[in-house]
Amino acid sequence: MLRRYSIMAAGFLALVLGGLGAMVFFAPDRGQFAQCRETAIAGGSGAIGGPFTLTDHTGAQVTEADFADRPVLFYFGYTFCPDVCPYDLARNAEAVYTLTERGYEVTPVFISVDHQRDTLEGLAEFVSFMHPDMVGLTGTEQQLRDAARAYRAYYAVQDTEDEFYLIDHSTFTYLNLPGHGFVELFRREATPDQMADRVACFIDNA
Repeated sequence: MLRRYSIMAAGFLALVLGGLGAMVFFAPDRGQFAQCRETAIAGGSGAIGGPFTLTDHTGAQVTEADFADRPVLFYFGYTFCPDVCPYDLARNAEAVYTLTERGYEVTPVFISVDHQRDTLEGLAEFVSFMHPDMVGLTGTEQQLRDAARAYRAYYAVQDTEDEFYLIDHSTFTYLNLPGHGFVELFRREATPDQMADRVACFIDNA
């Protein structure tokens, strides 16, 4: 467990990056889902999201089209993350459990930006621990860069030879809906119940 929880400073840095990202992404906006948003999205929801080609934790190649038929919560991170990613993904999983109890089917997806260390076997173990329906995705460095760019997600591998290197990354969770694509960003301070309420609002108004 040392590899995942040895250096706690990454959590603070990722939180700061997430907060900085919020200032970049949010601005006045109105639309179909305005009543579901805490703050509107700069440029509209169409400015975020797009095509990607990645590999899921079973080894199958997938694209954005494989997730277009259901509500999906995307999160970019890595399994060696000391505390931020496990916390955020556990929060997402709890929100999905709550939504399931209310009759909503939502798929949590974890996109690992650590293609060098996050093997398919390790990724499969990680996502199954978080939620039985969570999908783990990875890919080549270029594929991950393309996916992150599409969602305006930031990540940067620290320049070091230490095998326990950290990756700085933004901490948003992205909600996609069938027929709409990306519709909302959730910041990490959102609680599971708050997230569940807002996701349900988006689904009801889709």
